[in-house]
Amino acid sequence: MYNTMLKNLVSTLFLFCGLVFIANAQAPATPAPSDDKKAEITFEKSLHNFGDIHQGDVVTNVFKFKNTGKAPLIISNVLVTCGCTVPVWPKEPIMPGKKAEISATFNSAGKMGAQNKVITIQSNASNSQAQVTIVSNVLPAVTTTPAVPTPTPAPATK
Repeated sequence: MYNTMLKNLVSTLFLFCGLVFIANAQAPATPAPSDDKKAEITFEKSLHNFGDIHQGDVVTNVFKFKNTGKAPLIISNVLVTCGCTVPVWPKEPIMPGKKAEISATFNSAGKMGAQNKVITIQSNASNSQAQVTIVSNVLPAVTTTPAVPTPTPAPATK
């Protein structure tokens, strides 16, 4: 009796494993999109140096890019390293071969010295975390002093 139960258990186990293998073999695999069928974001330049600016200056750069891939490019988000940088990006898909741009505005108020701001572009591209950077050197604010009028000599009297 023990032998028969053991045989039935082993047979059931083999039958179950066989069914699992057959079910997996018949399930069609969903192919992952290959990189050659994805969008690709290619920037004309990925770094912009504003050089010396003064504290309180607000400067903007436009990063131009092209979708060099085979599928529409969708930018889902653009992240910045601090609130002093504000990005603006296209919300509509960029078709293959088309160009677009992302602008980045940097407000230097409260900043001093070397500044390095990384902007991360999240998209459906094969390079899904592309980055561009703006740098500058913030100098002290320019102060203007009011002009002091030069006194005019009084006319000579006789």
